[in-house]
Amino acid sequence: MSSTELIPYRIDVHHHVIPPFYVEVLRQEGITEAVPGVSFPNWNIDDMITMLDQQGIAAAIVSISEPGIYFGEKVKAQALAHRANTFLAELVQSHHTRLGAFAILPLPDTDAALKEIEYALDTLKLDGIGLLTNYRGTYLGSPIFDPLFAELNRRRIPVFIHPSTPPSKDQPHFGLPAPLYEFPFDTTRAVANLLYSGTMERYPMLRLILSHAGGTVPFLAKRLMTGAMLAKLSDRTPEHMLALLKRFYYDVAMSISPYSLPSLQALADPSHILYGSDYPFVPVDAIARDIKELRNYDGFDRQEIHLVERENALLLFPRLRS
Repeated sequence: MSSTELIPYRIDVHHHVIPPFYVEVLRQEGITEAVPGVSFPNWNIDDMITMLDQQGIAAAIVSISEPGIYFGEKVKAQALAHRANTFLAELVQSHHTRLGAFAILPLPDTDAALKEIEYALDTLKLDGIGLLTNYRGTYLGSPIFDPLFAELNRRRIPVFIHPSTPPSKDQPHFGLPAPLYEFPFDTTRAVANLLYSGTMERYPMLRLILSHAGGTVPFLAKRLMTGAMLAKLSDRTPEHMLALLKRFYYDVAMSISPYSLPSLQALADPSHILYGSDYPFVPVDAIARDIKELRNYDGFDRQEIHLVERENALLLFPRLRS
């Protein structure tokens, strides 16, 4: 093992926390699983820091993932967002050299989300914003979210986009949980929506991080461009689609393999690829295997590996450079 591997230096941009109060709120809402078929893993801060040390991770940008905080009542979502972001800020303050955090927003209530952005970024000093691909069927390219993206564009703050369970009730799922294969598709749905709604063109300063190597976006990049061939879509197809796709950042959580990485590399510049573990939904032994596979992958040279594992994230989160 090299000295680089012994000394924590990786920056993990896809790392979840599961506060006990959050699990209890979900239980009161009748929700006992992160998504149907996937239980909440055990989580506590001590085990998390131990994991960072053992896997050579200098810092993690943490977030709260599925099922989010909106369960049909706006006031409850606002209160839970406030409580969750305060928890994240306290966690970061206690481990300021090891942790950053993406704030969670009470969407689809855009007005409340804008207020929470101000509180989370200006008062709590969190490091970015976390979004889901859809909020009960409303995807990120919806016009109702235009004020949100205008503010994120103005602030030029990193935004982490995590897939959510698709809203369709009649979609066959074969008894399989959504993270197994639907999550990557929902990321692709959200990206297509952001592109064809004009959101990416209207807000050129957005810094959006896509989970899991962008889902199926790299593989489908050329297909996503073919809207210009359809009469009803020609006026909605972005003129520089490929350039817009290259503007996204892509984390490699659950995507470190000789099948996924070549497709991602064909689309994304090495400067836009980031390390992510997906802890604790991905267990520690699997994370260790992923890190080893990333190190042994011959598609990146030594400099590119360093960019992916550390330097690209530090350009987005310079506070963690120390």
